[in-house]
Amino acid sequence: QKIGRGLRTTKDLCAGEVVLAEPSFAAVVFDSLSQQVCHSCFRRQANLHRCAQCKFAHYCDRTCQTACWDEHKQECGAIKKNGKAPNENVRLAARVLWRIQKDTGIVSDSQLTSVDQLEDHVADMPADNLKELKIDVHKYLDYCPNTRHGVEYISHIFGIINCNGFTLSDQRGQQAVGVGLFPNLCLVNHDCWPNCAVILNHGNQSALNATFHSKRRVELRALGKIAENEELTVGYVDFLNVSTDRQRALKHQYHFDCTCKSCSKNLKDDLMMAAKETEGNKPSDELVKEVQELSLECLAKVEAARTAGDFHEVVKLCRECLDKQEPVLADTHLYQLRMLSAASEVLSYLKFFSEAAEYSRRMVEGYMKLYHPNNAQLGMATMRAGVTHWHAGLIEVGHGMICKAYAILMITHGPNHSITKDLESMRMQTEMEQRIFKQNECVYHSMREAALQNKSMGMMAEAVSVEDNVKALFHKQ
Repeated sequence: QKIGRGLRTTKDLCAGEVVLAEPSFAAVVFDSLSQQVCHSCFRRQANLHRCAQCKFAHYCDRTCQTACWDEHKQECGAIKKNGKAPNENVRLAARVLWRIQKDTGIVSDSQLTSVDQLEDHVADMPADNLKELKIDVHKYLDYCPNTRHGVEYISHIFGIINCNGFTLSDQRGQQAVGVGLFPNLCLVNHDCWPNCAVILNHGNQSALNATFHSKRRVELRALGKIAENEELTVGYVDFLNVSTDRQRALKHQYHFDCTCKSCSKNLKDDLMMAAKETEGNKPSDELVKEVQELSLECLAKVEAARTAGDFHEVVKLCRECLDKQEPVLADTHLYQLRMLSAASEVLSYLKFFSEAAEYSRRMVEGYMKLYHPNNAQLGMATMRAGVTHWHAGLIEVGHGMICKAYAILMITHGPNHSITKDLESMRMQTEMEQRIFKQNECVYHSMREAALQNKSMGMMAEAVSVEDNVKALFHKQ
């Protein structure tokens, strides 16, 4: 049920229930990943097939290419004529305008608002953003010189994309790969502690019978019980920031002042910036301030080293910083959690699994005190931590974390999502390994060692294939 610029439920909802599912009105793959991600289903994989005409679009196979032809047809001609593809903003605006021209702004009975009725906030844009928008409008006019739309309307569409575009992730939920416009989803208002999560379902094009094919779509899922007539909300920004930082980000990107309960009452801000308390004693304010300033400097250095691909330098910086943070900052302090996240991710990539496991455990314990219990990011972080413990041979803790992650993702992603299916395979595998471990620890470790060295040893040979698939969780582009 639409209420002004918001939606309410017309019935009681349970945790995990799909409130609405909506195909994209238009969507594009990011420029940087145009050859690594299917332009139809947005799955990331190797050996994609290139469109023979424009030589820009890439697809899993002929099935995906055929399914996407209606979206790509005019784009294909424009790219071929121009000799190259414009940036993702221009490509998305073009797809939106072509579809409005062909089908109007409402393409189904279930669509609650026309695309061009969405807010554009062009009047609220800072000067630099407005300058970029005007540059994109000119690029669009070069790309589509025969458009029937005027500059003002084109600017309106670019403004709509700027504050309503939804980031699309790959099938593993590990990387943002594109952006799309979903009109019904745009009506759902923000709350820093929302009652719904939005997830991308990549659809299914693999069935032999095309009748069973399904389009990529976003799903709005209830995170808990929602009473009839209650407003539906999602989080536009990550909760893991203090309220003033979330408010600043929301004002900058979406042009509104957040007055939700979490921001109004500064809920959990104290935990996010807390000092460590040991037997009633806390470090001095001066020491806390000094370590916080050092942490910010170190986080910037870590990001620079990670961008440069110097992962051993990342590890060195993280270890040094964590040694200084541990006696001063609480286990829920944002700066320590960010450092733990960077350390565990890079150490896992470098295959230092035992150290990575310890950092990931501390990170997840902190997250659990801050996030909503059914938060999708908590579920994904718990899954990665579980996999890290599994790789480290800590099967009991790993299995426990994988089970916790599975329970969360069953609600946020649902049983048919590829991530949930992968997690179910891991859960079954770690359960089997745990049984072997409890029967005989020595046998378990020797079998595991052999399996990791790709030696064929019965049941554990299966573990190798599963773990090989899981290594994608730590793959860096």
